[in-house]
Amino acid sequence: MNNLAEGEDYYYNEQGYIVLTEKYHLQKGFCCGNGCRHCPYSYQNVSEPKRSELLASPTPPKEGL
Repeated sequence: MNNLAEGEDYYYNEQGYIVLTEKYHLQKGFCCGNGCRHCPYSYQNVSEPKRSELLASPTPPKEGL
């Protein structure tokens, strides 16, 4: 990951995967449609029915900001 700061732009979850933060997504400027955990764009580019499922699920803690 080039020019990204761990703890600001991303963090590693319990399974060892990289999770991008809300700060990273806001700097990117749009929803990529992948259903990212910290999407600040209400999953606008995620297709149904996944979008409805994500919006209905409890919001995870905003870690790494």
